[in-house]
Amino acid sequence: MKLMKFGKALLISALSAGVALSITSCLQSYATGYLYVTGLITAQSSGNGIISGFVVDHNTGKLNPIHGLPISSGGANPVRAVLITGSRFLYVLNRGVNSTGGADCTSADPCQNSNITEFSVGGNGVLVAQQTFYTQGINPFRMIADSSGNYLYVLDHDAPSSAACADELGGTVTACGDITVFSVNQNTGRLSLVVNAQPSAACGCTLPYFPVPANPIDFTLASGYLLTLSGTPAAGDSVFPYTYNSGSGQLTINQNTAQPLSIGQATAIVNGTGYIYVLDNEGSDVASTGATSQILPFQVGSGGALQAQTGGVVADDTGLNNPIYLLVESKGKFLYLANQGNNTQGTNADSGYAGYVIDPSTHQLSFIAGEPFGSGSGPQCLVEDPSDQFIYSADYNDSSVTGRVVDPNSGVLNHLVVTSTFPLQGPATWCLMDGRTN
Repeated sequence: MKLMKFGKALLISALSAGVALSITSCLQSYATGYLYVTGLITAQSSGNGIISGFVVDHNTGKLNPIHGLPISSGGANPVRAVLITGSRFLYVLNRGVNSTGGADCTSADPCQNSNITEFSVGGNGVLVAQQTFYTQGINPFRMIADSSGNYLYVLDHDAPSSAACADELGGTVTACGDITVFSVNQNTGRLSLVVNAQPSAACGCTLPYFPVPANPIDFTLASGYLLTLSGTPAAGDSVFPYTYNSGSGQLTINQNTAQPLSIGQATAIVNGTGYIYVLDNEGSDVASTGATSQILPFQVGSGGALQAQTGGVVADDTGLNNPIYLLVESKGKFLYLANQGNNTQGTNADSGYAGYVIDPSTHQLSFIAGEPFGSGSGPQCLVEDPSDQFIYSADYNDSSVTGRVVDPNSGVLNHLVVTSTFPLQGPATWCLMDGRTN
């Protein structure tokens, strides 16, 4: 029987649709991944940093530069960047530089050209500078956003008032750091100050910041608390909790004393899928001192107190040193620890990633077989792409991004197929991943 032309057309269309469905059903659909890296291009006090950007190829992990980037970070020495929920706005914290162009800022020689610069994020990952904002304290150096994207928190190394420090944290306190809190306008991205609801006797007013113990190192949000890590090698490190109000952004002191950790070389406090990890950096001279850098795992208890996790302290890989950041991958099976290495050594052979398996029942950490894994020289951060296949670090000493494929069964980090190293125009300082559907 012969088919009429119209019938033939329908048959061909149906066959074509069937072929197309059979092909597309084998492909996985992922949100587009954009990797942003902050970095330095100059040590001059008047020079700004830069933001580089890449599109992630979900088939190979290859990074392709975003058209129009890099651009100026809007200030000197960018050290942190965050995206708020919805990926419409990106904020860069420019720490600034001291009077000689260095990064070691003090109350006597505060950072210059420091600010928070807001960028709008375009459909192809392009960034456009919008507005500039400033913290209430001196020498800002850490920044995080809450999970709702409604509030932004910045950690200042030095608070502007010693009297307010004593009033808020105790009469014997003579100096402190502070947290500046901003609310985020979801339409414009504009930041507005959230003032301290607790009146301060020091000024008879409500402070536009929240004091924290002196010498802050890092901070994180977890389980309804904002936890600040502070301390010095001589005095020891401790964690101070504020209760966090997700509706107002307010921070409330629930206890005036910090929790000691019995270490003095902490470098970071990180929230990894609900568990808190403090990194203890025992330095690069472990061969002569016998000390080993380590991870201190905790759960957050009542009042923000940290409770030691089952198994306790876990050692860093002895072939690496200077742990600076860690990442728990999206499925909660593996933890990766970035070691910056010893910056005084030309080869930086002690840079790299330590890898751990997370026990699903006890949450104890044990080394992944085959670790440590190689990295670029001086990694500053770790991020996972939206498809949960690749992990990247931004490397300071060799001005590059390093990519690895995650083996979902063993946790081993393998090299990418084509190349695992992608050049930057200057030393990297931070990285973040934007995953969204265009």
